[in-house]
Amino acid sequence: MLLILLLLQALSPAGAWIPSEDWESGNVTASVGEAGQCVCHVFLPDTEFPADRVQNMQQVSKDLILEVEIQIKKMVSYEGKLEVYLSELKDLTMRVAMLESNPDDYIKLDFELLRVELREFEALVSQLKDSLNSSSPMFDALYTEIRNMTLIVNQLETYDKSNLELIRIEFGKLQKKLEECQEDQDVIKPDIGNCNHTGIMSISKPTVVQLNAHLNAGFQYGGWGKDSKPIRGFESMYWYGAYSSPSVYDFYLYSDYKKLLLRSAFKIHDIPSGWEGTGNNYIVHGNAIYYQHNTPFGMTKLNLTSSKYDSRVIPEASNRFSYVYSPNQNLDFSADENGLWVMYASEESKGKLVLAKVDEKAFGIADQWKTGAYKQLAGNAFVACGVMYATRSVDLNTEEIYYSYDTRTKEEKQHSIHFQKFQEKYTNLHYNPSDQKLYMYNNGYYVSYNVKFNRS
Repeated sequence: MLLILLLLQALSPAGAWIPSEDWESGNVTASVGEAGQCVCHVFLPDTEFPADRVQNMQQVSKDLILEVEIQIKKMVSYEGKLEVYLSELKDLTMRVAMLESNPDDYIKLDFELLRVELREFEALVSQLKDSLNSSSPMFDALYTEIRNMTLIVNQLETYDKSNLELIRIEFGKLQKKLEECQEDQDVIKPDIGNCNHTGIMSISKPTVVQLNAHLNAGFQYGGWGKDSKPIRGFESMYWYGAYSSPSVYDFYLYSDYKKLLLRSAFKIHDIPSGWEGTGNNYIVHGNAIYYQHNTPFGMTKLNLTSSKYDSRVIPEASNRFSYVYSPNQNLDFSADENGLWVMYASEESKGKLVLAKVDEKAFGIADQWKTGAYKQLAGNAFVACGVMYATRSVDLNTEEIYYSYDTRTKEEKQHSIHFQKFQEKYTNLHYNPSDQKLYMYNNGYYVSYNVKFNRS
């Protein structure tokens, strides 16, 4: 009888123990069967074991454990990021403290750079807060610290303006001495506007300025530089435009080089619907941006003062031929000492580059020359002193000028003028006659080169 009761106990719901008092209170009864065997009758609260509910509970438990592990890993990752941010904030705090203790030792650019870093740090903290989807005293303390430092920087900048002005003057003198020192080290000396030479002799090492104004390495298609024929008052202006695909949606204008570095644009041109462009071989010339327009396919001119748009179709130009590094590079604009140019390939030229002179007033094609350079084999092309130069890749880090066409003599030449690339691919390379530099947009970075001509 005891064995039977133990068996019944094992089969009870959830393994619950049947109290002994229930055995004697009618829940368990015994009788003798027809064959003389002992028969027990047990009345349990539930007639069936809830196996389906237990299975469901086990699955829910597994899911919860997995979610907890994921959240723990995220917290570990965020903890590492937070340590980095806190370290940067500590460094920034020390710099602000130095400014506060002796503000006369810093020029205006230092204050601007501090402001930029504070804004970037605030954005990082905000991003981390959104990722955690929560608020905490730590984040509130970080925001408070950033706001306090911003106020201190603003206050320090107004401190003793006369001393800051003297510092800027001394800093300017130091820069001038540095430039003279660089010239003594055989840095290329430009002779602006002089085309009394036999062509390009060499290209300097690249100057890598910084990542684009969007701070986004994914914005690989674009261009930057200066106005090749600036109007009065805008001689120091820089421009920039880029996107994640070979398209044209906006342009940023900066009053000078420092504003470019600080990503502080004085004007942004958002291209309106219907005027969007494609390709990335655009330039600024005579206070106007020239870029490629696809509907209809042709060249577009944007006046930077009036924001007026104008377009012209080039009947011979084909949208079937592009440079090797990027699609949709069908029209390539360039400017030199002689004016504005556009390069393209046509069906008639069988894919070879055609160099055309642009009549700036009429905004049409004034003259054109057929060259021997296949566009689809070239990395890019530009014009300097009436000569078109085509480039191609040598290896991952080296580009070369391999071909030239002189519009005055109609002479073609083969070259092997090597210059370094910051990264393998680039989407915009153009010459600027105002400073005799090449401007390259290299995989999202601003890069420039000095050009040395053979004047012997």
